[in-house]
Amino acid sequence: MTFARPALLLVALLGVAALSWLYRRAERRRSAQALVYSNLAFALEALRPARWPGVALFAAYGIGAAALLVALAGPHFFARVPSKDGTVVLCIDTSGSMRARDVDPTRADAAQAAARTFIDSVPDGTRVGIVSFASEANVVQAPTADLDAVRESLDRVPPPEGGTAIGDALGLAAAQLPKTGHRIIVLLTDGVNNLGRDPVQAAQDVAGRGIHIETVGVGSNDSGQIIPGTDELADLDADTLQTIAHLGHGRYAEARDAQTLRDEFRAIALGTVWERKPVDGSFPFALAGGALLIVTFLVGLATGRLP
Repeated sequence: MTFARPALLLVALLGVAALSWLYRRAERRRSAQALVYSNLAFALEALRPARWPGVALFAAYGIGAAALLVALAGPHFFARVPSKDGTVVLCIDTSGSMRARDVDPTRADAAQAAARTFIDSVPDGTRVGIVSFASEANVVQAPTADLDAVRESLDRVPPPEGGTAIGDALGLAAAQLPKTGHRIIVLLTDGVNNLGRDPVQAAQDVAGRGIHIETVGVGSNDSGQIIPGTDELADLDADTLQTIAHLGHGRYAEARDAQTLRDEFRAIALGTVWERKPVDGSFPFALAGGALLIVTFLVGLATGRLP
């Protein structure tokens, strides 16, 4: 929590301290006057049960006054709020290596489940699109705020087949994004670029437009998986994905199982499309402090105990 006018917070603390001192002084005066009675034991006994209600009322007054003074200090809380101009394109690898089963049930199935998790985690109003890529890149769903339509479009993602054109996917994804606003590309792949544009050069061009790039690698280099229908290992080029994420001011994550993949996509959604912004807390403090003072005054008036 931060304060727009921190000096008033010090005033609040000093004010509460002053009220406490005045109350203690008033209590000592009451005790001194009570000693005038001839029956000291009776006087002390009479004063004991009356003390705690007064303390409680005074504490309520102090808290209410402090809340009002804190409100004047302009408190601000940091809260996670949705980005009002967020547009995301998910780039999903559909190359032949995505048929590998080191991620249960397959890398391709785990990728689709992770994409659904991402869609479920973004706030309403976020525009989401999907690009699939193998030997070439294709638009599966243009960015739209209709998240149900985006979920349905996942069924149109083609089955795994062909090579891996990461650079082409980045370029096509960037072309789907608006020229302004909070723009993100989330790249998921399990392979090594072997077709089309150089992915690092493509990432530089995309990042130069102010577009944020997150990368997720599925699988690993030591999985021992063979790309179905070939004699090639289903390797992961983690170094290139890290470079792409760095150029795009994003983060590289690696997932070797379906749950980790879903968790990473949820974390990306919460860390990019949602933003941490300061929220003014003056009104809640003022409302609570004012209400407490009014209630405390009425209770004290009704019981004859105004501190």
